[in-house]
Amino acid sequence: MASGVPEIHFYEHGLNIRRVIEQSNLQDLDQALNICDLSSLEQKFSLWQKLLPRIKPHYAVKCNDDPVVVKFLADLGTGFDCASKNELRLVLGLGVSPERIIFAHPCRPVSHLEYAKEQMVVNGTVDNEYEVYKLHKHYPNSNLIVRFKSEAKEALHFLGEKFGCNVKADAAALLLLAKALDLKVTGTSFHVGSGCSEVEAYDRAIEKAENIFKFGELIGHDMDLLDIGGGFPGTDDALFENIADAVNTSLQLRFPDERVQIIAEPGRFFVEAAYTLICKIHAKREVRNKAGKLDTLMYFINDGIYGFLACTFYTSVVVTPEVFLVGANTMPKFKSVIWGPSCDAQDRISEEQHLPNMNRGDLIVFRNMGAYAKTMAKPFNGFEVPVTLFFRAK
Repeated sequence: MASGVPEIHFYEHGLNIRRVIEQSNLQDLDQALNICDLSSLEQKFSLWQKLLPRIKPHYAVKCNDDPVVVKFLADLGTGFDCASKNELRLVLGLGVSPERIIFAHPCRPVSHLEYAKEQMVVNGTVDNEYEVYKLHKHYPNSNLIVRFKSEAKEALHFLGEKFGCNVKADAAALLLLAKALDLKVTGTSFHVGSGCSEVEAYDRAIEKAENIFKFGELIGHDMDLLDIGGGFPGTDDALFENIADAVNTSLQLRFPDERVQIIAEPGRFFVEAAYTLICKIHAKREVRNKAGKLDTLMYFINDGIYGFLACTFYTSVVVTPEVFLVGANTMPKFKSVIWGPSCDAQDRISEEQHLPNMNRGDLIVFRNMGAYAKTMAKPFNGFEVPVTLFFRAK
C-alpha cells in the first residue's frame, strides 16, 4: 500500500476465492475480509453498453462509496448520482467533471446546494414546491429535474413514500411554478425501486415522463434530459436483459428524438456481484433439548448487521452462507444459527440453516455483498468493519 492507496492484486484465468483465502493468513486476522473483483465492474459496464447503448449510467455513489470502486468506474467513463455534499466532494476529488454528475436528492440542505453551486454541478432533482423556492433563492441557475413517483409492483426497497411528486396532482404545478420564478426545468426523473423485478414498471414510468415532457415543452421549458433512475439487478443478468429490452422499446416509442439525453442511476447493478465476504467463526455454542440431544448449533462470526451484513437487517436481502470446508457437501447437516459479533441480540445473520458441524477458526463465505454494505458498516461495540482486498484480471 502506497500513499494510503490500497494495492490492487492481479490474477489470471479467473479469481480463485479459495486460493485468496489460503494466501491471506486469515487465522491471524480478527476482521472479516472482503474480496472485491474490479473486473466484475468492467464486465457490468460492457454489458450495460451492449444492452442499453443510448443510456449513460450515472453510478449511485450511496450504493458503495469506496474510493477505489468510484475511481475505477470513473475511469471506465460512468457518470455519477450524488446525494450529498460529501458524495460530491468524493467524486469531484477524483477528477470527475461536474457535467458528469447529477445531484439526485430532491430535498437538499442549503449548505449542500451552495457547495454544488460553487462546484458548478448544475443538474439536480426536485419534487415539491418548497424545494423549488429554495432553489430560486440559493441556486437559481441550476437545472431542475422534476422527480415523479412511479413504483414497481415488485422490488426489494420502495422509495415512493418519501420521494417523487404525484404526476397528475403535482407535476404540472411544479413546472408552472418554476416557469413563474424564471427557473429552468430541463428534464424529469423517476425511480421504480431498488432491486426491481417487475419489467413492466419502466414502461409505465417512461409513459408518465413523456407526458411531463410534453407539458414542460408546451409552457416553454427546454426539456432535454430523462433520468430513468435505478433498480437494475446486480446478479440476474437474464432479468437485466429483459428490463433492457423493455426500456429500449419504450424509449424508442416515447422518446425517439436522439437529442434527448437519457441517463440512469444504477448502483446495485455494478457492485453487488463484485464483493465476496469471508467471515471466521470465533465462537460456537451447542443448544440441546431436555433429553440432552443436540438441537441447534450456534456460530458467532466476525461480521454482522452492523458491518457488511447490514443488508440482512435493513433490507429484505437474504444471504446464503457458503461453508469453506473440504468435503462439506457430504458432511451431516445440523440446524444452525449464525450470529454477528456484537452484544445486540438482533445481530443475527441467519437462522434455520442446515450446516455441517464446524469449529472455531472455520470460514463462512457470503457472495454478492457489494451493494449497500460498506456505506452502512460501522464499528459498533468496538468490532472493526471488514478489510477489503482489491483484485483485477491482468
